[in-house]
Amino acid sequence: MLTVHHLNESRSQRILWLLEELEHPYELKIYQRDAQTRLAPPELRAVSPLGKSPVITEGDVTIIETGAIIDYIIRHHGRGAMQPAVSTPAYDSYVQWLHYGEGSAMLPLMLRLYVGRLKEAAAPLEPRISSETANHLSFIEGHLVGRQFFVGDSLTGADVQMSFVAEVARAQGALPSYPNFNAWLDRIHARPAWKRALAKGGEYALGR
Repeated sequence: MLTVHHLNESRSQRILWLLEELEHPYELKIYQRDAQTRLAPPELRAVSPLGKSPVITEGDVTIIETGAIIDYIIRHHGRGAMQPAVSTPAYDSYVQWLHYGEGSAMLPLMLRLYVGRLKEAAAPLEPRISSETANHLSFIEGHLVGRQFFVGDSLTGADVQMSFVAEVARAQGALPSYPNFNAWLDRIHARPAWKRALAKGGEYALGR
């Protein structure tokens, strides 16, 4: 049985959504953040030494990192769904978005989250963070012109990966300036599998 080690208000919400889309059975173990520090509890270190989520386990296999988890689940349990055929050009685009979500797009958004806690001391960094956030969100916005999904004509793991970028951008008040990305997230939220995953994983405020 595949087990998702899910931390409340975290990136692992995407993994629940992916499994709900695939209708693949899984066990869910939920961990709660410390109310003061917002850090994961030490129990997660028993699963992965980093003590972070998402983590999945299946038999003797333990996988960390959202992109790697998405890839693992789709390859082993996707039954050919949710990724383009490897022999097609669309697959290269799919892999790009699978890496881009965490490798580039999330950096300025997370910097804003952490640096914002410094209040006045963060002022020198604000222009660069704002510029980089706009740079990435504009890139995503342009890609979604005339598209329902990030790759091809149906939902893929690339959409799953990019959903957390959209969630954090919306939580920070940036997403309404990017109507295509904003509308894409609204469509994701309307999916029955998303609603099922949210009911199991719990609502989140992403640091608001």
